[in-house]
Amino acid sequence: MDEKWLVPHFEKMLYDNALLIMTYIEAFQVTGKAKYAEVAEQIITYVLRDMTDEGGAFYSAEDADSEGEEGKFYVWTPDEVEDILGIEESDLYSELYDITESGNFEGQNIPNLIGTTMESFAKRKQIPLDELKQRIEAARVKLFEHRKQRIHPGKDDKILTAWNGLMIVALSKAARALDKPAYAEAAAKAAEFLLRELRREDGRLLARYRDGEAAFLGYVDDYAFLVWGLIELYETTFELRYLREAIQLNAEMLRLFGDEEKGGLFFYGSDAEQLLTRPKEIYDGAMPSGNAAAALNLLRLSRLTYDAKLSQAADEQLQAFAGAVASYPPGHALTLAALDFVYGEASEIVIAGDPAKPETQLMLRTVQRQYLPNALLILHPPGAAGEEVRKLIPLVQDKLPLGGQATAYVCQNFACQAPTQDLEELENLSSKH
Repeated sequence: MDEKWLVPHFEKMLYDNALLIMTYIEAFQVTGKAKYAEVAEQIITYVLRDMTDEGGAFYSAEDADSEGEEGKFYVWTPDEVEDILGIEESDLYSELYDITESGNFEGQNIPNLIGTTMESFAKRKQIPLDELKQRIEAARVKLFEHRKQRIHPGKDDKILTAWNGLMIVALSKAARALDKPAYAEAAAKAAEFLLRELRREDGRLLARYRDGEAAFLGYVDDYAFLVWGLIELYETTFELRYLREAIQLNAEMLRLFGDEEKGGLFFYGSDAEQLLTRPKEIYDGAMPSGNAAAALNLLRLSRLTYDAKLSQAADEQLQAFAGAVASYPPGHALTLAALDFVYGEASEIVIAGDPAKPETQLMLRTVQRQYLPNALLILHPPGAAGEEVRKLIPLVQDKLPLGGQATAYVCQNFACQAPTQDLEELENLSSKH
């Protein structure tokens, strides 16, 4: 990374984009600032356009190089911009984005807003901000269409279970926060692909798929991140099959990777080649650790299913790595998130009502758009569907739509607030948890 933060990491990794989507979505939920939502949507647009297999799963990466040069696909000269936009618009675009004759990167230019903002530039040029945004967006579209004709960077079209799991998490969170059903559909399509193509007949999860072939026994990250994705997908779509799959894969993860003596999860399964040592990874590096994600999954699943064994497993998981986390907390952010779930008063929010009715959807949306990292959202529909929910999630048993109207129940530590049918009250109740 250069001192100006000008030169990007031209190679585009799926997991980086997934984690960035999560970060910008949460920033949007916390602040309400539209710019964060816009960045998340731009990343998602790229992933769905350029990194998605026809079967719905996601590719691993795009190279940094094209035609043997790093970043060549992404850089510009003033003459190129002028040829495409014309003199007036190219002058505006190039001044805003620092595109000069001398260049800022190996004689060419990386468009950037270092040292300026759209707002300050509009003020300086005495152009209304909305007009400037429209002109710059029109220019961007033209440049993008021209860039499509260039030789594209190479694509790593492997489909990795773990990285796809993270993207399913990201798309599910985005679908909820932004009310974008298409994102949930993309997440669901990827999940279906993984569950269909990356599991052996005996149910064992595999790590990699390419050219019609799935291979390599899945590691703990594959299980932990896919389970995480499936839980998030349930809380987005409320389709119970995703929760059932999460529960099943989570049980298999504990069986294959669990350390019964010292707690925690090994990186390799007990059915893998037996090496001299079986490491456990807990540190959050370029990706969060599988052990941390597993701890959070165990906590959430135990709350949903009232399974004491899962709660105990989560406790053992956190105890096993307490020393490492205490020695360097910044390196274990997701484990700290799991600890916050335990000690930060997690809650369950049950919406009892017919999902086909607008009032039920409004209640769900009221909760989903908020930043509630320690809340579990559950839909309790009427009829046979509700019966299936009650079998899997016991806490909904007595939570019914009052007077036939959608009703919300906000619960914490096995105690529930008075049920409400008022959206403002629901927003206030849920935001306190």
